[in-house]
Amino acid sequence: MVEKPSFLIQVENIEEPLEYVASSSSILETLEAANIEVPYQCREGFCGVCRAKLIEGQTQYANEPLAFVRDGEILLCCSRPTSHIKIELP
Repeated sequence: MVEKPSFLIQVENIEEPLEYVASSSSILETLEAANIEVPYQCREGFCGVCRAKLIEGQTQYANEPLAFVRDGEILLCCSRPTSHIKIELP
């Protein structure tokens, strides 16, 4: 059995890091599973409502988002970590 990689998600102002497992579809899904409320609408990268600041680490998009994303920002609904990350929620 092949193990799926997991990474830690450290959220500013939340003490315990969360574990992201590759079977999760997005960072947003991991946050929701931990009962962390994050604003969102489309879940597809169209609207940009779930925009967050990426403080440390690397992420990738399943599909390139249509919403404008500045350097240092990510859309939680369609991004996945490729390393341990630290984020600041809106």
